[in-house]
Amino acid sequence: MTAQVLCDTRALTAASGGAATGVLWKLAEPGRQLDANLVHLAAGEHIAAHAEPDLDVLVLVVSGSGTLGTGSDDPVPLGEGALGWLPRGSTREIRAGGDGLDYLTVHTRRPGMQIRSRT
Repeated sequence: MTAQVLCDTRALTAASGGAATGVLWKLAEPGRQLDANLVHLAAGEHIAAHAEPDLDVLVLVVSGSGTLGTGSDDPVPLGEGALGWLPRGSTREIRAGGDGLDYLTVHTRRPGMQIRSRT
């Protein structure tokens, strides 16, 4: 494997304009140890409150604005360039502001499902 530039996040988010909420890009290189996704939330859309029991997640806001709900405090404002850490087990909700929100998530790759024999 060699180091490489994978995508242009500015071009992807600029093209997302009024697009529906969804994943704009994901890391799919074979042999990787990380998972990463560039996510677009349309204005007012949100990722419902949930807890990730196993993985720490980094969130980098690429464009737009919104809030990060933590389940215990007032929502934290998110703006372009904000880098957040979501520790495993923490409750989180991400909500897009009026201009929408584009953010990159990075975490350790989940192992694939394995079928094992009963012992």
